[in-house]
Amino acid sequence: MNKYRDFDNYLKEMPDENGYFGEYGGAFLDPELVPAFKEITSSYQAICHSAQFINELRRIRKEFQGRPTPVYHCERLSALFGNCQIYLKREDLNHTGAHKLNHCMGEGLLAKYMGKKKVIAETGAGQHGVALATAAAYFGLECDIYMGEVDIAKQHPNVIRMKMLGANVVPVTHGLKTLKEAVDAAFDAYKKEYHDAIYCIGSCLGPHPFPMMVRDFQSVIGIEAREQFMEMTGNMPDAVCACVGGGSNSLGMFTPFLADPVDIYGVEPLGKGGNVGDHAATMKFGTKGKLHGFESYLLQDENGEPLPVYSIASGLDYPGVGPEHAYLKDANRVHYDAVTDEEAMEAFFLLSRYEGIIPAIESSHAVAYAIKYAKEKKSGSILACLSGRGDKDIDYVYEKYGCGESFDLDKYKK
Repeated sequence: MNKYRDFDNYLKEMPDENGYFGEYGGAFLDPELVPAFKEITSSYQAICHSAQFINELRRIRKEFQGRPTPVYHCERLSALFGNCQIYLKREDLNHTGAHKLNHCMGEGLLAKYMGKKKVIAETGAGQHGVALATAAAYFGLECDIYMGEVDIAKQHPNVIRMKMLGANVVPVTHGLKTLKEAVDAAFDAYKKEYHDAIYCIGSCLGPHPFPMMVRDFQSVIGIEAREQFMEMTGNMPDAVCACVGGGSNSLGMFTPFLADPVDIYGVEPLGKGGNVGDHAATMKFGTKGKLHGFESYLLQDENGEPLPVYSIASGLDYPGVGPEHAYLKDANRVHYDAVTDEEAMEAFFLLSRYEGIIPAIESSHAVAYAIKYAKEKKSGSILACLSGRGDKDIDYVYEKYGCGESFDLDKYKK
């Protein structure tokens, strides 16, 4: 019996009409927001099968975003670890430098269809904020981006980019002043402005229909990668991996491979270790709970309140994870693992030195896992999603790690 057959019709079956992936998902909303989310759901269902919408989005992806992005063979990096070949889906070459523009252009097009004048969003690493500010400029929309003060200081280049694109960057000063608090603040603002604005969630999470909608827009990653890898090698990769924070780049990469005989790995941030507040590895340490209007795995205390989280990668330090990831974990279709800050940063410098590619710290988690896989397997292939470039991280990395002198990178030379 082929265990992958359960996923042949997956995209038609998941989520159900109420936004559930098995027992995860849904829409737990303040009563005042129920009509707003019904409007978004109805509008998306109207346009997602519209030839005009699809053709316009394809034109934007080709002419504005520069898609398709390539799959790249890391020949020199692979040679360090044996005969297992490492490949990258180069989302760092997507316009604005990350995968986030894939769903932001879709959400911007949806906002125009709905007659909205403004887009509202949260951001952690700043890539979603930059992408949405870009979409707002393209479509002629106002744009408010909520960002924690900690991340504003850490991701200064992206803050400047958002402002240059015309966005209003709103500092969030309560709590840990990072991504979770930015989501809280953006939701509060949306409650007051939903008649004229749309909240553009930055990952495959939140109330229905956003986990489905963002996944659909991001699936272009895996659709392209699957076809490109087959064209390059004549085979499927043995494994596919991507970093997991909320889950947009990873689900975009994973879903087109679900029905294929390919091992799939989601890579979370283990940060400094397993203590509370030292990581954001929701799949490893979390339990079922509710956050920001949906149900999924959550790092939470005995009262169901989100625990403090940490990651060197601002885009990964979120206490929850998208509901579809929770379903895929329980279904044993996707395996979830975690890498530490140090492992991610060593991968950051190895990819920079051996392939001339400076990755985002978030993406470095996926590269680190690909390296770990290559060391263990010795043969075969792994395709990792390089979700973004490292321009935004240069100042922070240099301040903390210099140019990699603290890592013994020469130990891998043969």
